[in-house]
Amino acid sequence: MRFAQKATRERRESIVPMINVVFLLLVFLLLTAQMAAPPPLDVTPPVASLSDAAAPETVLHVAADGSLALNDLRGEAALAAIPSGGAVYLRVDANLAATELAALLPRLAKADQLHLITVAE
Repeated sequence: MRFAQKATRERRESIVPMINVVFLLLVFLLLTAQMAAPPPLDVTPPVASLSDAAAPETVLHVAADGSLALNDLRGEAALAAIPSGGAVYLRVDANLAATELAALLPRLAKADQLHLITVAE
């Protein structure tokens, strides 16, 4: 007696493991990605450079308590001695409150340019 043999179908490869790996990669990327909103304006920040330029002539020193000095002049006399036009360099104490510096800026309006002197670390 001959029995008919069942036709065996080849098993196709399962794609479930591949789907699992792709899903895990997606979850990993979503958890590790840093998503930040784009800046509201396209702004190019200024670049500071170290140079051996000559020392500026007009340097207004501002102490932590807000007192002013320009060469030998102090206080209001130092502000009055700032020449009209040209550049004024500000050497400001790091402990000066930002509000005091902001209040000083309109009084320096007769200068064409204001430069803040910083130190490099």
